[in-house]
Amino acid sequence: MHLLLPTEADTARLAARLAAGLRTGDVVLLAGPIGAGKSAFARALIRAATDDPDHEVPSPTFTLVQTYLTARGTIWHADLYRLGHPDEAAELGLTEAFDNAICLVEWPDRLGGLAPADALHLTFAAHPDGCHSVTLSTPATWARRIGAILA
Repeated sequence: MHLLLPTEADTARLAARLAAGLRTGDVVLLAGPIGAGKSAFARALIRAATDDPDHEVPSPTFTLVQTYLTARGTIWHADLYRLGHPDEAAELGLTEAFDNAICLVEWPDRLGGLAPADALHLTFAAHPDGCHSVTLSTPATWARRIGAILA
């Protein structure tokens, strides 16, 4: 499924819809180049999940992981750009969080074989006209849920 996100408000609306449907054990992998909208999407999703549009959501580029308590459970926001090996993700406790939290993972290619098979994949792109887009790749476990979320 491919969606155009002409404005940051469109990105925030999509993030809010997804936030409303997430539950513990969900893993959302956010791929795409720098500037494609991954962090803006994650920030909007976390703000929607915490029900606080002004919630401080710093990028985890240097801390690697930030956690947030929400009514739906704990959200782990990870930025794996600086990781050199998938084992480092396990050392962060991320593989355990896949089962016990809602996880948003930027730069999921750094996970190697540790990425859960049932994760939702969102691939972001920036276009020359300033528009962004996202392609959703949904495993069977997400097929019905994503339809309801996006309806």
